Order: sequence, then C-alpha cells, then structure tokens
Amino acid sequence: MRHPEHLVKTSCSLSAIFAALLLSIRALSAADAPPIQGDEETKLAKQLVNPISSLTSVPFQGNEDFGYGPSHNGYKFTLNIQPVIPISLTKDWNLILRTIVPVVSQHDLFYVENVPKRLNFPAQNRSQDGLSDTLQSFFFSPEAQGPFGINCGIGPALLYPTGTHPFLGTGTFSMGPTVVIVKQAGGFTAGGLMNQLWSVAIEEDRKSVNQLYLQPFVAYTLRTHTTFILSSETTANWNNPPGNAKWTIPLIFQISQILKIGNQPINIQIGGKYYADSPRYGPDWGVRFNLTLLYPKLGPQPGPIGGTIW
Repeated sequence: MRHPEHLVKTSCSLSAIFAALLLSIRALSAADAPPIQGDEETKLAKQLVNPISSLTSVPFQGNEDFGYGPSHNGYKFTLNIQPVIPISLTKDWNLILRTIVPVVSQHDLFYVENVPKRLNFPAQNRSQDGLSDTLQSFFFSPEAQGPFGINCGIGPALLYPTGTHPFLGTGTFSMGPTVVIVKQAGGFTAGGLMNQLWSVAIEEDRKSVNQLYLQPFVAYTLRTHTTFILSSETTANWNNPPGNAKWTIPLIFQISQILKIGNQPINIQIGGKYYADSPRYGPDWGVRFNLTLLYPKLGPQPGPIGGTIW
C-alpha cells in the first residue's frame, strides 16, 4: 500500500518539476514580444475566458487529481500543452485551431491492495508515464457576432491515438462535432463548449469510444485584470456498463491574473476541483496550475473576443 506521506512527496516533486518547467519557458520570446498597455491587458483578460479566439496563446496546464483506484490512494498528474492558433480564412470567417497534448504520470489507478499470495495474482503495474491521446478541435467562427451579441464556433474534433501505454490512451482514432457559444457583457463572460466523439478506427483488443464532453463556464474580470472562473469539464462515457457511473462531473473554481515578464504578456492561473460524480474508482478532488504565453499580435486582426480558460 502506498503511504499518504509518499503520495504527498510524489505530488510535491511533480509540482516542483512543473513549476521549474514554467519558469524555464516564461522568457520565451520576451525580448521580441510587443509591449502591452492597460487597455490591452484588459482585452487579453477577457479573451482568456472565451474559447473562440483571435488571440494566439500557448497554455501549459498542470492538473493533479487524487482519490483514484480501488484503494482511493491513486494519483494522476497531467500536463496539458494546449496551443491555440487562430487563422483568418476570409474577412468574415476565422478558423481557431485548438490542440491538447497530454503528458501523464499516474500511480495506483488500477492497484488492488492486499491480494492473497495464494491466488498467484500477477505482478501489478502500479505506475504509468507517457503521452495520452491528442485532441484537436477546429472551430469555424464568424467575424460578426450573432443575435444578442453571441459569438459561436462549430467544426470537427479529432482524437488521435498517441497514448504510449494501454492505460494512458484509448487505442482509437475518434472524431465528432464540436460547438462553442459565448456571450460577453462588461466584465462578465458566460458560455459553453461541447464535443461528441465516436471511434472510427480501433486497435486490436481495444474498446470503442462513445463520449460526450461538456464545458459550461461563467467568469468575471476585474479592472485589475484578475478573473474569477467557475466551470465544469463534464464527460459522459456512454459505453460504461450498467452499475458504473457514466458521468464524470468536476466542479472547478479558478483565479487567473494577467502579468508581464519584460514585454512578454502571460497569464497565471490556479484552481481547485471537486468531483460531484465520477465512475467507480474515479477521482475525488484535484488542483490545477496554469501558465499561458500570450501573443496578441500574431492572431487575425480584428477578430471576435476570444481565448482559453483551459
């Protein structure tokens, strides 16, 4: 059995590695980045709470989730590398390309404690490290706002089988539609993002994917460029068998702040997660750390207010 102090030590070590990574990359392009003023910082803060963006950004999001597995001592660290690239197609339409590459380190998610030796149970693989599956979304978004000042985007989402271990990926190439709608008024932002994925190609001995993702969110940005965000990143695994919950429902509260390192604008974010529901052996709670490099001059200009809360 993994002792709690060992789990905390592992968590602290991974957090330190993540912090070191953020510090090592924070100066990227700082010397060449354009200076930003107060009005620009306010615009960036609002852009960062909208999944449709004319803002080029590179988020590095670290998630630590606890309570996994039959022992409830399982732990999972995920570093999501999430570049957002807006492309101007015409004067009326933009394409926002969002990619999520997860780097995962997980421990005791499948570990069964106190197995009697007489059962001759095979040695258990308690830890897995590597890449998980890569998600890429293509949002076609009109330059003009829709009715009631709503921005929207729609397009395909593709899940690539880049997992480096059977426990880290689905072993399938999956695809489906993705949609986002956003409304901003003053300092408030509210909206939602969803996708539905189905397997179209499956590796041998792997199960098909039929999964829904929902991300409702509401945010408020202060004049100090500080943003408070309440959201969920809910998934429904429609293939889960009877008796096992299909839904994973984390409630996430985050605080973010726009800063500058030299002339390079960045966003720093911290948050906590409580899982209101999850499948058997799913997580109970978690924390999130996020650093986003911002490149306001690289996106199509002008464009709908947009950005990332991930």
